[in-house]
Amino acid sequence: MGKLTTIDHSRDIAGLKYIYPVMSRRAGGLSIGINFNTNNACNWRCIYCQVPDLERGSAPDIDFDLLKKELHFFLNDVMKGAFYDRFKMPLENRVIKDFAISGNGEPTSVKDFDRAVSLIAETIDRINIKDPYQFVLITNGSLIHKAQVQKGLAMLAQLQGRVWFKLDSATELGRKKINDPGISHERYVGNLLLSASLCPTWLQTCLLKIDGQSLDVKERVTYLKLLENIQDQVDLQGVMLYTLARPSMQQEATRLSKVTEQELNDFAEKIRLLGLDVLVSA
Repeated sequence: MGKLTTIDHSRDIAGLKYIYPVMSRRAGGLSIGINFNTNNACNWRCIYCQVPDLERGSAPDIDFDLLKKELHFFLNDVMKGAFYDRFKMPLENRVIKDFAISGNGEPTSVKDFDRAVSLIAETIDRINIKDPYQFVLITNGSLIHKAQVQKGLAMLAQLQGRVWFKLDSATELGRKKINDPGISHERYVGNLLLSASLCPTWLQTCLLKIDGQSLDVKERVTYLKLLENIQDQVDLQGVMLYTLARPSMQQEATRLSKVTEQELNDFAEKIRLLGLDVLVSA
């Protein structure tokens, strides 16, 4: 069995359909991923996406019995089995940091999203986990206007969970180039406001270079103005700034490269001037 690292987020590394382990650079320990998009389908197509054979679409129907069985089995292996030894995890990282509803596409596109959140929470609650874990939804935010998604977010809030909401650009041109989202700017901002009103919400922003060029001045100014406008309406928890860590599996892969740690930190300082917390992952 190989070593679990921050650069390997394979969804089938544990041999399960829905559950996969991640050594998370942002969480700083074991993140237990829950993948609803087992068909590699997403309603966006981000140019830095690491999912191979990505398709446009929604998550398939969930086998709820299998999801429950896999989660129970995996947690028993982590807490009572030899999981940490098999994956050669350092002693300081042998702690469950979060349960991340994420995976190979947009997780909120699954039918009965709220039922899935409820099942996950109930299954975990029955197991006596001492680690200080959190629930996290990693989302592009495109479907938060839907009732079942809002119900799921309200459940996450009750569980002291949080949302990681993707915001890579604040302009239509930038979003089209990076995410190809198929959703209007107005709807997108409205969904962000909804998210922050329902559940503690962090923005996650990937800074990268395309053909050697970073975000231009207009992009950065527009991004900061959007954050300022949002802060006037709801409370954001903060911003997670990061750059590429693993190779893209999309056709633009050869055109992409990382920004420097200095670029990340410089932009982080501008965001902090707005009164927001910023976490930087180089």
